[in-house]
Amino acid sequence: MSVVYEKPSLWARIAPVFQGFDGPLLLAIVLLTAGGLVTMYSAGFDNGTRFGDHARNALLAFGVMFVVAQIAPQRVARLAPLLYAIGVALLVATMLFGVTKKGATRWLHIGVVDFQPSEVLKIAMPLMLAWWFQRREGQLRLLDFIVALLLLVVPVGLIVKQPDLGTALLVLSGGMYVIFFAGLSWRLILPVLLLASVAITAIVVSEDRICQPDVSWPLLHDYQKNRVCTLLDPTKDPLGKGFHIIQGGIAIGSGGITGKGFMKGTQTHLEFIPERTTDFVFAALAEEFGLVGAAALLAGFLFLIFRGLMIAAEAPTLFARLLAGAVTLSFFTYVFVNMGMVSGILPVVGVPLPFISYGGTAMVTLGLGLGILMSISKSRRLVQT
Repeated sequence: MSVVYEKPSLWARIAPVFQGFDGPLLLAIVLLTAGGLVTMYSAGFDNGTRFGDHARNALLAFGVMFVVAQIAPQRVARLAPLLYAIGVALLVATMLFGVTKKGATRWLHIGVVDFQPSEVLKIAMPLMLAWWFQRREGQLRLLDFIVALLLLVVPVGLIVKQPDLGTALLVLSGGMYVIFFAGLSWRLILPVLLLASVAITAIVVSEDRICQPDVSWPLLHDYQKNRVCTLLDPTKDPLGKGFHIIQGGIAIGSGGITGKGFMKGTQTHLEFIPERTTDFVFAALAEEFGLVGAAALLAGFLFLIFRGLMIAAEAPTLFARLLAGAVTLSFFTYVFVNMGMVSGILPVVGVPLPFISYGGTAMVTLGLGLGILMSISKSRRLVQT
């Protein structure tokens, strides 16, 4: 008597690959990506192939997210030291052999493309620190936090030297989120926050004196000093260093409640907004869609961040909790810094707005981070079943 086995359908064989994706998180990603495509079409339709390239980058990010989501967090943890070592080695190679553009040595020429190794550390840094604290679980001492800080300081210092303060800030914040979630005492955090508040107050009060052309700031380049001084008073050089902030503010303010309408932004299409498809794309969005559009975008980001923190809270292991929390709050840092600099409350640094700003490397990094969140969410559901 022969036994007949029914061959499973194609869908039955591939369905497990698609199962387990976090629905609310995926919904937020799709909506934010759609908003980014609409904004890029308007802001970049007369700027070569920006819209087409942005759509391609979004598809690439979705592909990266899909692939990474299939990798269990335990396997990702085993790769952490290797990824961190490769990232630091690439930063050293950039310092020695990197390509210099506009006074900054941030790129390595690989094949036919220029690659920015600092992007690797945006993910490799929280991965490494989450792996470190996972190994020290149940026996944490002050020395373990000191080692974690040293692991963080090395790549941040190399990125600052390029110089690239925007990326350094993102890598630093990603690492600090892991250290905070690992149990860093508030007694150590509060003095640093107090010192930072005093320093900021002193800069604001002393602006007239310390922003003179003949005054040099220690540890900072002249252009970095100029960015801070321009933030304090952009009207001192309205056609030069203050042009970005002033025009961004005009675009945001002119949008009003409901905006000027799709494709009708005058500041955007008359090219008064510098970098309107990259760092200052939020100004273009606010001009055309107004307060309503900006609020909707902010609501989308808040929902994504809230969902990411829920995934972190329910993660099955310490490594997954630390990594998911840090990746999620990294999105908060992106949004806060970008919107802050465009609105004139933070200095202008090169930090893109996730899903909205043009940029291939940043979009791939975004997909990688989201794939990690999806993977952690799937692992939680497998544990529960």
